[in-house]
Amino acid sequence: MLNVILGQTEFALERLPPDSPLREHLEEIQKAGQRSADLTRQLLAFARKQTIAPKAMNLNDIIDSMLKMLSRLIGEDIDLLWKPSADLGAVCVDPSQIDQLLANLVINARDAIGAKNGKVTIETHNVSFNDEYCAGHLGFSPGDFVMLGVSDNGCGINPDILPHLFEPFFTTKRIGKGTGLGLATVYGIVKQNQGFINVYSEPGQGTTFKIYLPLHDGQALPVAKQATEKPATDNKETILLVEDEPSILNISTMMLENFGYTVLTAETPEKAIKLASEHAGEIHLLMTDVVMPEMNGRELARKILALYPELKCLFMSGYTANVIAHHGVLDQDVFFIQKPFSMNDLADKVRETLDTRTRKD
Repeated sequence: MLNVILGQTEFALERLPPDSPLREHLEEIQKAGQRSADLTRQLLAFARKQTIAPKAMNLNDIIDSMLKMLSRLIGEDIDLLWKPSADLGAVCVDPSQIDQLLANLVINARDAIGAKNGKVTIETHNVSFNDEYCAGHLGFSPGDFVMLGVSDNGCGINPDILPHLFEPFFTTKRIGKGTGLGLATVYGIVKQNQGFINVYSEPGQGTTFKIYLPLHDGQALPVAKQATEKPATDNKETILLVEDEPSILNISTMMLENFGYTVLTAETPEKAIKLASEHAGEIHLLMTDVVMPEMNGRELARKILALYPELKCLFMSGYTANVIAHHGVLDQDVFFIQKPFSMNDLADKVRETLDTRTRKD
């Protein structure tokens, strides 16, 4: 439903003149919808139900790409120090989860520093722990890890609060200033990636969070650059869109047609198969919900692929589904977009899916 609320609001804002008195009201709806979407994602992250696509990455590269955004988050009065390790090993993570994790930790550090001038330090290191070390350090696991540390010189944390830090909805902030899900989200992300986290803090002396993610023996991939140009509106491909919720089918169709695609729509898998078998031209992409009556999206994709062997598939869902993922981790070569999505998010993901070469086994 958030997909419909945010999508329809986005369309309305695009079509309103800049000086319309309705603009302010629609922007408030959009902000509330986005906050609700963010809250839902935090809950999914804590429950380790977030759908992720891990890649072999160098944390230094991900953090480098985030520094400007993190600086804006903490404000001009707080110094952000970045201390990357020169020979850092790779980790296998979803880069968007590192974005989530760091944003939450940096916001927490900013709030702990408060109105005074202060500093936040982000650092990385390779570390190894043996059984003997772990036996004397509660919460540590033996093995090779990449450590990500975030420190601040803020107010610190009282010892009686430390055991509750990662509990969902636990917060020391006043009403309206925090949901109590920031650190719970961090904890869920770390655990979903088979890592562990430790906190060091003293009242008045600041706080350090140290996150340990398993070292990956593969070669790190470059960080994908964020799209800066507006998506093209002259796309020529034909998309078969399958969604059993009429309002989501409608808004998704509007979005795709806005970028020039020809869209064939179906409310059920059976109708989609009939449409595909009777369609005279080419179908380039199947975009389908994952969980539907009659059959799931994966089964539907197999049937449509029998008719169009070169077809690309893009799955969409509001939550993780074992149909396309195991324990929230996407199967290899599966393209997925999480609801709710914006027009630009959809345009980028559709283009990425269409432009990827079909793998020949």
